[in-house]
Amino acid sequence: MTSALPLVAVGMLLLATGLIGFYGLRISRTTSDFFVASRTVQPVWNASAISGEYLSAGTFLGLSGLVLLSGAEAFWFPVGYAAGYLLVLLFVAGPLRRSGAYTIPDFVQARLDSLAARRVTSVLVLVIGWLYVVPQLHGAALVITTVAPVPPWVGSVGVAAVVSAVVAAGGMRSVTFVQAFQFWVKLTALAIPVVFLLVVLGGQDLALDPAQVFPPEAGPRSYDTYTTASLLLALLLGTIGLPHVLVRFYTSPDGVSARWTTVVVIGMISVFYMVSSTMGLVARVVAPDLAAPGVADTVALVLPARLVPGLGGELLSALVIAGAFAAFLGTSSGLVVSLAGVVSQDLFGGTVRSFRWSAVACTLVPLAFALVTIPQGLVTSVGTVFVFAASALSPTILLGVWWRRLTARGAIAGMVVGSALCAGALLVTSALGPGDGLARSLLAQPAAWTIPLATATTVVVSVRDRRGPQPRTDRFLRRLHVPERAPER
Repeated sequence: MTSALPLVAVGMLLLATGLIGFYGLRISRTTSDFFVASRTVQPVWNASAISGEYLSAGTFLGLSGLVLLSGAEAFWFPVGYAAGYLLVLLFVAGPLRRSGAYTIPDFVQARLDSLAARRVTSVLVLVIGWLYVVPQLHGAALVITTVAPVPPWVGSVGVAAVVSAVVAAGGMRSVTFVQAFQFWVKLTALAIPVVFLLVVLGGQDLALDPAQVFPPEAGPRSYDTYTTASLLLALLLGTIGLPHVLVRFYTSPDGVSARWTTVVVIGMISVFYMVSSTMGLVARVVAPDLAAPGVADTVALVLPARLVPGLGGELLSALVIAGAFAAFLGTSSGLVVSLAGVVSQDLFGGTVRSFRWSAVACTLVPLAFALVTIPQGLVTSVGTVFVFAASALSPTILLGVWWRRLTARGAIAGMVVGSALCAGALLVTSALGPGDGLARSLLAQPAAWTIPLATATTVVVSVRDRRGPQPRTDRFLRRLHVPERAPER
């Protein structure tokens, strides 16, 4: 693509992001503004921001590419991603907001009264966050090399620079405005091209083979029953362990608002998944030559110009590219603001100044890793983060909200076992490479056994802990589960 339009579109997006972010700086005054936007974000606005950070590079580019490769089999991924929010709605959204915490480590310490449990949680939050940022930076490198003859690092460094500047300038208040704006950019950037593509295809005589859309295999391509079930379990429970998702519920005014926010989020991301999947299904019919690993992730970028000739196609492609960068920026901003809050509070006392320096540091670490690693499939990379989050943090968060007998020793043991087993399985898989058989499936998709083992470890150690739960546990749990009084009319 030789036109300058994509670069102009990206430039306009970056300019708009910067202006919105620095507008947030003007109204960010207090520590609470920087960490949780003073807990004043209403459901629709907050849902837009959550959707803006949740719909990452793996969704914007990777999902349509995965549908191109696997057809309707790939629908397991959006189903799992969206259903994960249903579990958040049912089990943690309201209680986490009522806890009064700023971050996930805050919640763990308040629940267990343990500095050691907080430290372990903080380390895991940083690992999960950094693992999630890396695919966003890889995606930026992929897009920039697709639209311009520049080195891949330009895209990664550009996204990292804008994200660190916006987060450091205005904290959660700025990021909320930026992410809400970027969700609607992303939705528009895919919805308009998809409508045009369907109109163009409607005027052609295409013989659609149902096997192109619905291949005969059940579940994701070449996945056995175990792998499919394990993957879905990771996607469902992984959302509960994502720090940048949970921290947004702390910005709601109360628990009721947090729950309504989750309901709206489910609707928003479901619409987006429908649009992104449609792009992939269209590509299966008209662009099967793009169905190759490493190339499929670019289908949303190149398909509009291929089907709509002339300036119209170039404009549509430029719009998609701007949406892709909005995906990188939105998700990375949410991750960095959540990580900066953890680092600032745990190491530097939680001041605004330390928050700003922490935001820069939390951007540089994944940037360095992204620059020295080879990009994998975007959906696969993000899926790995869900597996790790579900194994390492989700059991402790769920038990912390719902089980009275949870102790600090049990939580620490469960987090260590879950994260160690999951990391070990994924590292062994990476070292061995692709393979067949049950043993390889167990290692490649470990959620089905790492999550139960982590949960069992947490329960057994807690039950055998002679110190038992903290004396104020019942009072804290009442605070989590007693709904707020409805406002009088």
